[in-house]
Amino acid sequence: MTDQPPPPEFTDVNEAVVEGWKADTTPYERIRHVVGHTYQPVSAAAVADDAETASKTARKHLNTLADEGFVETTPGEQGGTLYCRSPEALVVEQAADILDHVPTDELATRTQEMRTQLTEYQGKFGADSTEELAVDQTNQVLTMDASSQDEIDPETIHEWKTLRRNLAFASTALAIANAEQFVAGDHHSGDDSVRG
Repeated sequence: MTDQPPPPEFTDVNEAVVEGWKADTTPYERIRHVVGHTYQPVSAAAVADDAETASKTARKHLNTLADEGFVETTPGEQGGTLYCRSPEALVVEQAADILDHVPTDELATRTQEMRTQLTEYQGKFGADSTEELAVDQTNQVLTMDASSQDEIDPETIHEWKTLRRNLAFASTALAIANAEQFVAGDHHSGDDSVRG
């Protein structure tokens, strides 16, 4: 037999990952990451637990993130403040992701195609949205025999809703791209006027 040293003592992989995360990030970065994936209101203590930091530290950074518009606050049942990711921050992040992956001219073409498809849905069903269609169908059921009404395929409703969501994100991305061009243009024209 050979003299081999005993294997190293087993360490919990999760603990090692958490320790590495704590060593590589600041409390602010961890809190921002945790609340960036929090879509239902939670307490600062819950965020602190997930971010491996103190509640006081979490509350301070959450309030900063709320001031920046990244976090939305709501009053809790016990009088405390609850925190979650703001819808506006999600929309801007999604739009930025689209701009990172789709050239602006291609995005403009896709947006026009989605608008055309949306107009086709609206014309076909005689409603501006799936919500309006649901109200119209309910009113029809209440005023006449339900058996005479055509049932709309749930898959079609899902596709229509998805189309509306995607069009909203794509339109926001285009608006941001256009605004950035104006800002860049103003910045350059400002530089020229200073030099001239």
